[in-house]
Amino acid sequence: MTSNEAVGEAKVIVGVDTHRDEHVAVAIDRLGARLGEHRLPTTLKGYECLDRWAAGLAETIVYGVEGTGSYGAGLTRHLAGRGRTVIEVNRPDRSTRRRLGKSDAVDAEMAARAVLAGVAKDCPKSGQDNVEMIRMLKIVKDSAIKARTQTINQMKALIVTAPAELRDKLSGLSVRRLTACCARFRPGELVSPLAAAKHALRLLARRHCQLTSEIEGVESELVQLTTQTAPALVEVFGIGPDTAATLLVTAGSNPERLRSEAAFAALCGVNPIPASSGMTNRHRLNRGGDRQANSALYRIVLVRLCHHEPTQEYMSRRIGEGRTKPEVIRCLKRYVARQVFAILRDMGRRNLAIPAAA
Repeated sequence: MTSNEAVGEAKVIVGVDTHRDEHVAVAIDRLGARLGEHRLPTTLKGYECLDRWAAGLAETIVYGVEGTGSYGAGLTRHLAGRGRTVIEVNRPDRSTRRRLGKSDAVDAEMAARAVLAGVAKDCPKSGQDNVEMIRMLKIVKDSAIKARTQTINQMKALIVTAPAELRDKLSGLSVRRLTACCARFRPGELVSPLAAAKHALRLLARRHCQLTSEIEGVESELVQLTTQTAPALVEVFGIGPDTAATLLVTAGSNPERLRSEAAFAALCGVNPIPASSGMTNRHRLNRGGDRQANSALYRIVLVRLCHHEPTQEYMSRRIGEGRTKPEVIRCLKRYVARQVFAILRDMGRRNLAIPAAA
């Protein structure tokens, strides 16, 4: 059953405004009448109490939950595990808040009314299986890479202001040789700026080595998980394990929730947006969407432009037609999004077939 069919059959719609420690739920019927309000802690017991409270109002229920990827993730997984229909709801717009004010109960009621009106109709990510594992490991890897970059920048900044004899020794070294050299320092007692500089550089170098080891370990785990989850995606020209991980996280564990390849392109921010008015008929770039997925598609295109002959020929042909290079890259990103969606759609169909076969 699709989300639209579920909303059409539901007798009660429950909107939930989510927070870290407490959620607020408001129930309305199919005519929009407010039925009641319920507050619950963000615990398993609280989730069960909400489900019992809603079940006491009607048999067929649809939940509209804000923040299904953050504060509402736990509630979303719990309700989906109980077979409930959950709709992802964006926060109320500013005009609604100006008219009705701001409170948790008002936000929860607006979430329910957004589902009733059909404004909110998308299924949330399931947050389960291998893709959720990939998402967590990707967070660890990205934060470790950021910290490692900060570490090497701090080392280079210290070298600039270090005593001359130390600066002359370390200037011009590659990152690997620099960290190896600094990790072997024996500064002794901190009785001079030279000793303090060596001590600081040794600590930063060892931190850099530790982060590098951590990144390599997480990368090997991501390679295994992405290959196991979507082998066809990893085999596509220009898509490596890290890029595949980003695209899988964007699509979620249930890519069948994406209605079409145009919807996936919009999710990645590679679809043109209408910007017409009066006698003007034009489109503009989509600055929204998942920017990490957009960056992943851009990297795929760059790899193909360097090493993929058909892509290079396409670039030459379109430039000969009068297109600029950025315009051709946008076309290629849209093509890659279409190719990736076809693979994700097949993966979603296989996931749906597994329980039925079992």
